Amino acid sequence: MKRKINYYLLIMPLLALFASCSRDAFDEYYGRPDYLEDPIYQQLDTRGNFKNFTALIEKAGYKDILSKSGYWTMFAPNDAAFTKYFQEKGISDVSKIDDATASKIVKYALVYNAFRKDQLSDYQSSKGWVADNAFRRRTAFYDGYVTRDVNGVPTVTVAANRNGAWFAGDNNNKYVTYFTDEYFAAKNLSATDFNFFYPSGQYTGFNLFDSKVVQTDIVAENGIIHEVDKVNLPLLNIEQYLEEDSKKAVSKYSEFRKLIENNLIIYGLSQTATTNYYNYTGKSDNVYVRFYDPTLAFSPNNENYVKLEDNDGQADAYTLFAPENNAFIDFRDKILLKHYSSVAALPRYVIQDLVNAHMVQGAVWPSLKENYINGLKEELRFDFNTDITDKQVLSNGFFYGTNKVQKSDLFYSVYTSAYLDPDFLLATRLLNETPENYKGMVSDISQKFTLFLPSDAVLKSLGISYDFDKSAWVYSTKTDPRNKLLRLLYNCIVLTPNGELDNIGTTSGIIRTGDDEIPGEYIRWNNNKIYAAGNDEDGTYVNIVKKEVQQNGTVYYIDNLPKYAEKLQGLAIEKLAPNSTSQFYSFVQYLKNSSIYTAATGKIEGVELGSSYTFIVPNNAAIAKAITDGVLPSNPATTVQGEKDLIADFIRYHIIVKTVSNDGLSIGQFETLRKNSKGDKTYVGVSSTPGSSSVPGTLTFKDVSPVTNNNAAAKIIVASSNNLADRSLIQLVDNYLKYTEF
Repeated sequence: MKRKINYYLLIMPLLALFASCSRDAFDEYYGRPDYLEDPIYQQLDTRGNFKNFTALIEKAGYKDILSKSGYWTMFAPNDAAFTKYFQEKGISDVSKIDDATASKIVKYALVYNAFRKDQLSDYQSSKGWVADNAFRRRTAFYDGYVTRDVNGVPTVTVAANRNGAWFAGDNNNKYVTYFTDEYFAAKNLSATDFNFFYPSGQYTGFNLFDSKVVQTDIVAENGIIHEVDKVNLPLLNIEQYLEEDSKKAVSKYSEFRKLIENNLIIYGLSQTATTNYYNYTGKSDNVYVRFYDPTLAFSPNNENYVKLEDNDGQADAYTLFAPENNAFIDFRDKILLKHYSSVAALPRYVIQDLVNAHMVQGAVWPSLKENYINGLKEELRFDFNTDITDKQVLSNGFFYGTNKVQKSDLFYSVYTSAYLDPDFLLATRLLNETPENYKGMVSDISQKFTLFLPSDAVLKSLGISYDFDKSAWVYSTKTDPRNKLLRLLYNCIVLTPNGELDNIGTTSGIIRTGDDEIPGEYIRWNNNKIYAAGNDEDGTYVNIVKKEVQQNGTVYYIDNLPKYAEKLQGLAIEKLAPNSTSQFYSFVQYLKNSSIYTAATGKIEGVELGSSYTFIVPNNAAIAKAITDGVLPSNPATTVQGEKDLIADFIRYHIIVKTVSNDGLSIGQFETLRKNSKGDKTYVGVSSTPGSSSVPGTLTFKDVSPVTNNNAAAKIIVASSNNLADRSLIQLVDNYLKYTEF
């Protein structure tokens, strides 16, 4: 019988031989190249001067991660750095560092992505690298879940990682800050900025915080190593710094922090965070996101920047100026609570504004403080040489402790009198709501204003209130009340750069409301009383009952409103000529009988309510001269069409489309209502000079005609001029104006 051959025994050695050859070829092709540097852990281990740090890497469970492929930057503290650390902490060696601390040190030294020294100053924008525009990088460390007392209940919380939102979609990783020559040169910074934060530090051109980078660009397979001479634990963020300060026996900023904590912190249940917490810990507690009022410039617990781009935290950070307790208490008691019983009674917007006044959505470098504005869009009003008592580079920005409160416009201007008084909530709401930014106007402490301020009681007595259910203003039965109220309010705002109304109780005069950018209507004052056109119309006036002086002017408290006129201007002109003894009489006769006037309503053709005009009225003698000169017919009621046309053109030429007075505010050539024979506009020249308390200003009108004529300028008769009408003034002059076309 033939012996059977086991072919498997023959084939298997051949297969093994072939497999061995194939594996060798595979390893040769796909194996790790010999020229690659060792990974980060092996690099540190081989070098021999990172024994303490590699021990912490192992203790933190990062040996495997840092021995594999990856893309990291490691700011590695050398053994000399640990020797100093042991001395500072009073421990003997690395074995005395617990696992949690080991993890903090390693993770905070570990930066996402690999960066050589010359790359760290560049910002990884979504549109490409921006050279020399970065001074921070995101690390692998984050705080995670914190149990806090919320309304007496222990609550698991996470910090918001966006501003004013419940968002907790990433881990809110902390950043490290470094200082490089490239960045400093690009931003016009110097060692002075570094030493402002670290007075005893030495700026070398590449520092991680106050530590020196003693060797750069150690290339590893899975990243870059920079050797540093200090052990850095994760820095606190701005919220944490304030919180740690509040735990001290003698706190510096607890009053300012209390203002924020009691009024501007919100907790929102996050199902995503709750699920993540359960998956991470196995615990079923609800997790709440702790975030800040969305009106604030930033959330002090947000480790990210604004996240308009994923990496914008590389290029910028936040800044908080925190007033010390003594400064804050003094401001609180003297300014904030002048009319309120407690901080809890303040309107929320006051607290929001006060905190925003101390926030900057940017990293404020000491030498460049003039380049920044706070959350209220004001310049910073701190002297960095005398007002800054504490300066810190923190994980999400800069912190400056101050011995004063930011001198915000809102708390030292005429606006303040309404803003910080519960008796003036309606006026404050009106100022705040104006699209023209009346609030910004009267709170600008670089300009001087007078504010006439009606209380809520006064406004309500006039039928003015606010319907919170409908979010709408109510003003008796008037339609579109908000715009009417804003017009009334603007009659109460007067730019007074030279204190023109400081002696309102003993003087009289006329003044334009508003400011130079948006001129308002004219009002008159006389011995603690003010009048607008509407008051003249209905025979009322406004009493000034008391005053308050602020940094940018004076507030006069009033018992009525300076009203605008609701009747047509023609009626106001007629009212000035009750009989033939009036110097307005002759002009009014021509107006009343002219073809462009409707006597029943006071309507002058071409003149509209709500528009600005100056009515130039020649006195009786000037009208007589115009008749003698053949400019006007002798009969105001003529039926001759040609003469009627002369009268109409004469009146139109004496109405200019601009309100002018003898205050020096308006000079030049201004359009009249008259058109020439070709339908083109005609103009009158205006010259005005301001007066003083003893000498009135001047105002003259001069013909502007294609053909020069010798007609003298018309000068106002001050005692009978500056009469009010709807957005208009009626001026009595000593001559007539003559338009000569040919």
